[in-house]
Amino acid sequence: MDTSITEFFRNGTVFVTGSTGFLGKLLTEKLLRSCSLKTIALFVRSTQGLDSSQRAADIYDQSVFDRLRIEKPDFVTKIKIIDGDLEQPSLGLSSDDRDWLIENVNFIFHCAATVRFNETLQKATKINILGTNNVLDLASMMKNLKGVVHVSTAYSHCPRDVIREEFYPVPITAKELTNMFIDEISCANILENWPNTYTFTKAIAENMILNNDNQLPISIFRPSIIGCTHFEPYPGWLDTINGPSGIVTGVMAGLLRTIYLDSNKITDIIPVDYTVNALISVMWDTVNSYQHLNQTKKVPKIYNYVSSNESPITWGEYIQNMYDHYFEVPPLRAMWYIFCIFHTNFLIDTILRFWLHKVPGALMDLLLIISGKTPKMLKMYSKTEYMLDMLNEFLTREWSFDNENTKKLWLSLSKEDRNIFWFSLEKFDWKDYLKIYYFGVRKHILHEDLSNTKKAVSKNQKLFWLHCLCIVLIIYILLQFLYWIFIM
Repeated sequence: MDTSITEFFRNGTVFVTGSTGFLGKLLTEKLLRSCSLKTIALFVRSTQGLDSSQRAADIYDQSVFDRLRIEKPDFVTKIKIIDGDLEQPSLGLSSDDRDWLIENVNFIFHCAATVRFNETLQKATKINILGTNNVLDLASMMKNLKGVVHVSTAYSHCPRDVIREEFYPVPITAKELTNMFIDEISCANILENWPNTYTFTKAIAENMILNNDNQLPISIFRPSIIGCTHFEPYPGWLDTINGPSGIVTGVMAGLLRTIYLDSNKITDIIPVDYTVNALISVMWDTVNSYQHLNQTKKVPKIYNYVSSNESPITWGEYIQNMYDHYFEVPPLRAMWYIFCIFHTNFLIDTILRFWLHKVPGALMDLLLIISGKTPKMLKMYSKTEYMLDMLNEFLTREWSFDNENTKKLWLSLSKEDRNIFWFSLEKFDWKDYLKIYYFGVRKHILHEDLSNTKKAVSKNQKLFWLHCLCIVLIIYILLQFLYWIFIM
């Protein structure tokens, strides 16, 4: 039998931006597999050498769509590719595509954004703010629109220690920020206490939605740190090394040996399949809520989707679980035995990076040069440490999130809807999930299956003894140095 959410989307037309991203792929897969849509229109940008249709076709060949291919082999017939670009005026749409969207779309999931922390403010503004504004303008013209969900981030107002499901003041409006670029006024100090342009522009975009004159049936969905799948379409799928996935990969491979991280702080990781289920449920709730509101009370609702309220876990617990599975099945591609020091002191960080990253990197580059190969390790460490520096705020702080709207949404779902669109994190089994996470990284990031386990364990044992030998040599050198200073 059709449940209320699946029935809600029946014969509907959904427009998804950001469909080529990590979240967008899973959202597309779940909508096609679990909801009887008429059409799903995917907003895809052409790139050099690949047009939007070719890019989309490459994505549908990925393993994340394997289950969908089995259950609904004709799923591609429900997909319509919309060629466009968030950075372009009017989204760079052709007149035909624009007219089609205006006539047919019922639901919009706006997931597209630049998530790069080191993006220039001007480009982040173009994509995350002006791009969002262009989507809202288009939505206001749609004749059969029922609802819009804008995907933001739980950290949009990260300068605050407590983040509730509400709008907060911002230092500048979207219009003022845009005018500064037009007038070529310096924006050097505009970020204030925001650690990066991503969270800052997300905060401005939220404020823009609040003050939008179009009175759209819209909500804001704020997920925290998105991890691999827990169950759907199958356990452990991921295709990104952003955030915790990148940290785990670096530590597993023996590349990262020191990280500026407070292991006692609570992190906030959520499975991507749970996130997609929550996002779809938010659309259902958004449309239902707006149908019961009068014109004067239509303030967009915000949903914080986080794990720290129901099932908190610290960075230390997260990393220790990964360590446990490493010793069972280490990666064959590891360049060194697993060894990493976590700390929160900048001086110690500088010293440890020099001895544990730069010195080994220089030695390996020297060996590469001697063997006639191009040196790459120092450059790799420089890039990796730069990326880690941008995560400092999120590795050493914790936030208190309110998620009452999300909890009320969960309670409002029927038993059937919960089975299909499960997203509750109450009593979440972190041990099971982090085992799945570890093997997901091993398979999808390091591209290793379990057939190499015996060889990987053997190599890891050799790396262990080599690691021990290096420690003995370092201790010997230090003792000789101290002897030379104090005795000689």
